[in-house]
Amino acid sequence: MFAKYRSVSLIVRILIGLVVGSLLGVLLPTWSGIGILGSLFVGALKGIAPVMVFFLIMSAVSGYKQGGENHFGSVIVMYLTATLLSAFAAVGASWLFPVRLVLPEAAKVAGGAPQSLGKVISDLLTNAVGNPLAAIVDANYLSILFWALMIGFALRLTSTQTRRVITEVSGAITNVAQLVIECAPFGIAGLIYTTISESGFAGVAKYGQLVLVLVGTMAFVYLVVYPAMVWVMTRQNPYPLTLWTLKVSGIPAFFTRSSAVNIPINLKASEDLGLNKESYSVSIPLGGSANSGGAAITVSVMTLAACATLGIHVSFPLALILCVLTALAATGASGIAGGSLLIIPMAASLFGISNDIAMQVVGIGFIIGVIQDSVETAVNSASDLLFTATAEYHDALKKGQPVDIKAAVARAEGKNQPVTVEAVASK
Repeated sequence: MFAKYRSVSLIVRILIGLVVGSLLGVLLPTWSGIGILGSLFVGALKGIAPVMVFFLIMSAVSGYKQGGENHFGSVIVMYLTATLLSAFAAVGASWLFPVRLVLPEAAKVAGGAPQSLGKVISDLLTNAVGNPLAAIVDANYLSILFWALMIGFALRLTSTQTRRVITEVSGAITNVAQLVIECAPFGIAGLIYTTISESGFAGVAKYGQLVLVLVGTMAFVYLVVYPAMVWVMTRQNPYPLTLWTLKVSGIPAFFTRSSAVNIPINLKASEDLGLNKESYSVSIPLGGSANSGGAAITVSVMTLAACATLGIHVSFPLALILCVLTALAATGASGIAGGSLLIIPMAASLFGISNDIAMQVVGIGFIIGVIQDSVETAVNSASDLLFTATAEYHDALKKGQPVDIKAAVARAEGKNQPVTVEAVASK
């Protein structure tokens, strides 16, 4: 039965779960039994993701062979460039389509928010060197990344048998995460049921224009800006790879709303593309914190919406500073409690907006988060895969090696087909 279940594409199963959860939310809004599936799914995601990221990076670094090929330089440059260009696109969209918010009289959001660049950097450094066990418990991915790298380098001095054990444990944990992902349709049905039965779509509809600007900007960035970057790096048609990464990585990330949990999907897709494992086994987890174009868009658009609402004129130099500031802050957003939304007060302080008003904007962000956060995660996660592949193709072309992106995607598409019951039975 499980083999038959898996024979259907994960994306199709997720869409079925979405439809079923929506119908149940409308027809049986008081039936709370289905909602617990969403809670169990989210709990499983939060539980396994930090452990998986820690062991994946530690295993990849400990098994790294000196002199082997990697593409870290190109990947990191693309991550940072994409985040900065995303911020620029968000500023441009805000100028073309200014949004005015209806700020509530009193909006309270739990937790504090950084109000200066110095505070952001201080928080990032402090979070990075926090207790590694506490980092796993609290899902502090910046600290997880730091300690996984440190321990991974230390393990390089140990025996081959020790490193093999770490690799096998990492593989086992990844298999558990993949099993959780297989249950995504049930979890998503529970999540969408809870959302519709409790609040419907009225809250999101109230801020429809803001949602359209955010989603439209993210779509423009992923379908225009990022393909342009791929073309510059490879001089080949970027859309076969761009659309494929959006399909295999972006759609699952949209529904799970977790870049960390989407790592196994990106790793499998990288393998299907035939990429270098020594490179993608580190660059994919790294992208979870270093590649945050979606977060940069959210911070920039919502900050400028607050300015438009308050009648604050935004000059070009200030807009330029905002782009750099949000790009830097978004890069470490996962290391700050509350994620990208709590960076808004820091950006708003550039324009003299009080923390009270800024936190009301953050409150609006949580209201539209069901859409905003889903699209943001899809952009971030899919671009991790896109840029990892592009960096490797770029380095190969520089060495004079032949690269056919369209053919690579076609091969990966064939490998990504669901396993049929007949194929399982024959094995």
